[in-house]
Formats: sequence, structure tokens, C-alpha cells
Amino acid sequence: MAVAKTRRNAARSQERNTLPTRNLAESPLAWLARRKDKDGLPMLTDAEFDAGEKLRADFWFAQMTPRTTANWSLLLSGGGGGNRAPDIGPDIRDSVFAAKERVKRALAAVGPDLAGVLIDVCCHLKGLEASEKASGWPQRSGKIILQIALRQLARHYGMLPPPQPANAERPVRIHHWGADGYRPEIDPGLA
Repeated sequence: MAVAKTRRNAARSQERNTLPTRNLAESPLAWLARRKDKDGLPMLTDAEFDAGEKLRADFWFAQMTPRTTANWSLLLSGGGGGNRAPDIGPDIRDSVFAAKERVKRALAAVGPDLAGVLIDVCCHLKGLEASEKASGWPQRSGKIILQIALRQLARHYGMLPPPQPANAERPVRIHHWGADGYRPEIDPGLA
């Protein structure tokens, strides 16, 4: 009995320490990163690609991916009742909660309009066409929206500098229609 419990705990710790592997053949981000635009430049910069992959890794590590099979661990460990031993059942660690918080903060930083395309393409590995159809966007607009979302995500992660306003180096000059020395007069009869 003790040997089986030790093997089970060793298997659990090995599962926890595995990181998501990247199969670049299935990733829409990798496909876009390999593609070139009309000027011969990659569609995605390294920072945008890395930001999307970081979101994907956090999403996977936070166990936010949808289940495709039944969860038999509760049945094998004695069910989901409250009277089981504390060391049996799924182990929810602080790192999983931290990963969920990182995902939530990243999606909040890009905003609700751009978060959907990031979840579809980066996390669920949907193609751009499927994401465009689900969002009701025109055809071929997904690339541009994804690039904007990934740029915002890279800024959130600190991989890109924050945007600088176009006129940051010169002061804003206020123009008015009055001539020099013009001052409006208040008609005493109206007051």
C-alpha cells in the first residue's frame, strides 16, 4: 500500500514539473511568424511571438484549457466528498493560481476587444479564419487585429517599450481666433 502511494505521488510530481511543449507545426502564431509581408519582413516580430507563447504557457499552466476527456482522478481517489484524506485528490498549488492571475492581468491589459482573438489563436490554437468567423469580422482582418493584440500584450509583458506620443518633444500651442490684445467685453445691460 505504501509503495503504491509513493509511486502515485512520484507520478503526480512528475506531471506538475512538465512544461508545455511547443509543436510549432500546430501553432497559428508560428505559422504567422514564418510568413513574410509584401516587404519581406516577418508578419510577427520576435517580441509579439514570444508574448503570444508566454500567454499560451500561462494559460496551459493555469489549467484553463478545456477538458476533452473525463476526469477520472476524483473517482480513483475516493470521489469529491469532503471526508477524504487531505493528501488525496488534485493538488491546487499557489503557482496555478498565480498563472491564472497572470492570464487575467494580461487579458485585462489588452482590453476586452482584443482579448478574444488572443484566447482563440494563442491559447486554443484556432486558426485566424475560425476566429474571424466567430467574431464576425471581415475576411483577412484577423491578421491585423492579432498583430495589434500581440503588440499590446508584448507591451504589457515589458517586451516592447510603451508608445510615445507623436508630439512629445514639442509643446502644444493653443490657437485662438482673437487678435493679439483681444479681450471680450461683457455688456452691462445683459447682466
